[in-house]
Amino acid sequence: MKIYLKLLISNKTLLRLSTIQLICYFGAWFSHMAIYSLLIELHAPIWTISAAAVFTFIPSMILAPFTGVLIDKLPTKPLMITLITIEIVTVCMLLMIDSLELIWLLLALVFVRMGVGSAYFQTEMSLLPKILKPNDLKLANEIHSIIWSISYTAGMGIAGFYVYMFGVTSAFITDALLYCAGFLLIIGIKIPSISQEKRQDTLFMLKDGFLYLKKNPKIMHIIFLHAIMGFTAYDALVALLADKIYYAFLAPPIVIGSINSLRALSLTVGSAVLSKYINIKTFHLIFFAQGAGIIIWGILQSNFYLSLIGILLTGFFSSSIWSYTYTLLQQSTDKAYYGRIIAYNDMCIMGISAFTSFLIGFLYRYGLTLWCITLMLGVILLIAGVYYMWVRKTYM
Repeated sequence: MKIYLKLLISNKTLLRLSTIQLICYFGAWFSHMAIYSLLIELHAPIWTISAAAVFTFIPSMILAPFTGVLIDKLPTKPLMITLITIEIVTVCMLLMIDSLELIWLLLALVFVRMGVGSAYFQTEMSLLPKILKPNDLKLANEIHSIIWSISYTAGMGIAGFYVYMFGVTSAFITDALLYCAGFLLIIGIKIPSISQEKRQDTLFMLKDGFLYLKKNPKIMHIIFLHAIMGFTAYDALVALLADKIYYAFLAPPIVIGSINSLRALSLTVGSAVLSKYINIKTFHLIFFAQGAGIIIWGILQSNFYLSLIGILLTGFFSSSIWSYTYTLLQQSTDKAYYGRIIAYNDMCIMGISAFTSFLIGFLYRYGLTLWCITLMLGVILLIAGVYYMWVRKTYM
């Protein structure tokens, strides 16, 4: 952890961006919990709850090509301020939802907020290569992964308790205030612009981005390697385990909270421990270890307490794969295309995550056991390790 703190102290811009990340990620969980609690309170039909979940992934998939162009075209700091302002407005508008007649507005706000949140994330990840040296860029991506894990662990627990104790309205207000704090932090930050000095036509930039991707197969392969992490979107699997396997002796919320919290803790520790061992020559071993960890989880799933060993292994390697593939992508992309390539990357991983959530439910519904599904996901990660070895030999 010392090496991360040293980088944050030496780079004030990264420190402030990371602080904004922590505040806003943490705040997002208050709205996340409050939205589902609100739907339950309003006795909303099942399709609206499913739609709210789907809208977590869909905006990035649909809007990515266009947000990527905006990132490459518009001045960076004004864009980031605009995006965080829209997030504040959408959270405040959620306070208006008080009946089933306004469900359409809630879903629209979820869509807008997730799209804007993705655009802000893509802007920041496009910015990092411009303000950091290559070695520092790898550490910064790991810091981002750690921040997400910490906010996920703390946010899940605190937000759930907060909504239970103080209600949906209070949760939305708290989220808005946290985003206002992020807004104040970004106002005073000095940020170099990602955008090109010469403004180009939007349609030309959209087409040019796809042509650039087509001419650079190495970048496409790195995007696919990063997107494979979408197969570790276990939310549906964890929910089914809680509902179908462990329900007899533990309440589903306790199971889901325990698994997610333990996995997030493992994500945080794993990234810090593995950082110094990861490079181009050793990276395939992380894929193999991730796949093996998922398979061990599947084998131990029949016993909740033993399965927690597998959960620790599934999280320990995940953040390292996420952060290092991001580093490879940033280092392989020309600066004029940062926004578009990062957006395409986000689009792919969100698409795989949505597909994985659907696939888990589909396979279980048609008779495949949960441990078999888990083993299948593990095998995919093992194959990904072989795929990386081929990419390294061919393009690196």
